[in-house]
Amino acid sequence: MSKGTAVITGAANGIGQAYAQRLAADGFDIAVADVVDAAATRQLVEAEGRKFFSAIVDVTSPESTQKFATEVAANMPPVAALVNNAGIYPWKSFEDTDYETWKKVISVNLDGAFLMSKAFVPVMKNNQFGRIVNVTSTTFWLNAPEMTAYIASKGGVIGFTRALASEVGAFGINVNAIAPGLTNTKTMHGINADIFEYLPKQQAIPRMIEPQDIVGVVSFLCSTDSGFVTGQTIAADGGQVRI
Repeated sequence: MSKGTAVITGAANGIGQAYAQRLAADGFDIAVADVVDAAATRQLVEAEGRKFFSAIVDVTSPESTQKFATEVAANMPPVAALVNNAGIYPWKSFEDTDYETWKKVISVNLDGAFLMSKAFVPVMKNNQFGRIVNVTSTTFWLNAPEMTAYIASKGGVIGFTRALASEVGAFGINVNAIAPGLTNTKTMHGINADIFEYLPKQQAIPRMIEPQDIVGVVSFLCSTDSGFVTGQTIAADGGQVRI
């Protein structure tokens, strides 16, 4: 029996794909919004016996996100969960960050969460149930140079999470955020390798974070067990920061 549809942005690969696989194992059907094909994620979800739908979606576009919501409604069971995972993270100093880069990062990381929530909250309100999980970052609390736009966007996600939770709680909708630490995915392999040696030494659990280390938090926040948890940000970083 399906628990409903979990919508996940940026789930064609990486951490988002791991979220999709775990939520499928939990009993959710999965709808993926990404800018690239999600065929690999489809295989993982269908291997769990769950229904799958995906589309190419621009999370910075009101038209694209609303069109996706309409397609999900036509092809999938009612939406029960939304994971706003899509994000970009250019490593640039403040001096090297031009306004176009700034706008792009804010648009994808913060506006994307807003627009996807605008598209799917009405469905959740109608069903008097929903779980929204926004993906932020522990860099918000850290000394992390060359990430000015990224950290600003993720701080905005935390504020958005808290504010939205206050507005939709009466409709059975919980809104929380997860803040992963630096996680071992293919998109991270192009950065300075020294970081992968340095950061684990700052953690209470001194090893590199893998996607499977953090999917359980999203699983909990999308479940009925999290029924009285809302407006919170949970760090999943091996104990590097203490919120």
